[in-house]
Amino acid sequence: MEFLAILLCCGLSAAVIGKLKGSSFVIWFLIGFSLPLLGTLAAVLWRFERDQPHRRCGECGALVPLHDQVCMRCGLDLDLDLPDGGLGGDPA
Repeated sequence: MEFLAILLCCGLSAAVIGKLKGSSFVIWFLIGFSLPLLGTLAAVLWRFERDQPHRRCGECGALVPLHDQVCMRCGLDLDLDLPDGGLGGDPA
């Protein structure tokens, strides 16, 4: 019974930390519940989702994270427009 209480506390702590960083409450609860101390530590070390760069969709104008390939609102395939016009690597 005590072990279940520890699992619930670790799950809730990971979920709250994950939610504060902009991630899913349910996913972080499951991670914290299944990996009691490691899940909470992972939530603390995880990146802030709100700090990620965004761009506007050309079709519907929705704000989409830069790493997304497809707009989640309208389904438009988004191209990565880099300032130098290349693919991001060093020219060979």
